[in-house]
Amino acid sequence: MKIRVDKLIANMGFATRSEIKKASKKGAVLVNDEVEKNSGRIVDTDTDRVSYFGELIEYREFIYLLMNKPKGVISATEDFFDKTVIDLLLEEHAIFNPFPVGRLDKDTTGLLLITNDGELNHRLTSPKKEVPKTYKVSLAHDIEEENYNLTFEKGIKLMPENIITKPATMEVIDSRHCYLTIKEGKYHQVKRMFEKVGNKVMELERVSFGNLKLPDDLSQGEYIEIRKEDIVN
Repeated sequence: MKIRVDKLIANMGFATRSEIKKASKKGAVLVNDEVEKNSGRIVDTDTDRVSYFGELIEYREFIYLLMNKPKGVISATEDFFDKTVIDLLLEEHAIFNPFPVGRLDKDTTGLLLITNDGELNHRLTSPKKEVPKTYKVSLAHDIEEENYNLTFEKGIKLMPENIITKPATMEVIDSRHCYLTIKEGKYHQVKRMFEKVGNKVMELERVSFGNLKLPDDLSQGEYIEIRKEDIVN
């Protein structure tokens, strides 16, 4: 990728472009181990080595973070009242201005992908792609397995949108716990689906999203950096 030196350094969060311009005049910027006083010089991130005050700049255009979203935190980039998932990020990741892919309800926990890759976000959230999402569901009442499976596979009518949900599959864990896999993401969809069959969701955790699975050793509020290749083949 070809980019101005000052923009490259600024995008990685080291300083503002005006600060970089001043620092470059004093020899703080090196390109391929040579002093570069022109902060507007165009470099190739694939072949040129750029350092700032002796620190090598490793440029990345996109980041991909897999978070175990905790309860009480909202899936948004900013909010006036509640803490957001972006507030949980380290500065080295927040500088990329990432955003959550889709959303989880405030009281829902589990796998949430956060990235600044808009094209990937569109691909994963487009209804046409039918990306599967699996939730671990804790219920208030015992599961009626045959009745639930039949209803979920046929689809449930949600109001006031007046839509029929796409076929969903359920895997029973025990009498009040199951995994539910859906291929869309309507507002409070899982909770509303179980309400339609006379049950109530007490706890909800997303355990997989497309190719991604929630790591067993990732605590709520923690996240790891992953590769794009981990998300899409």
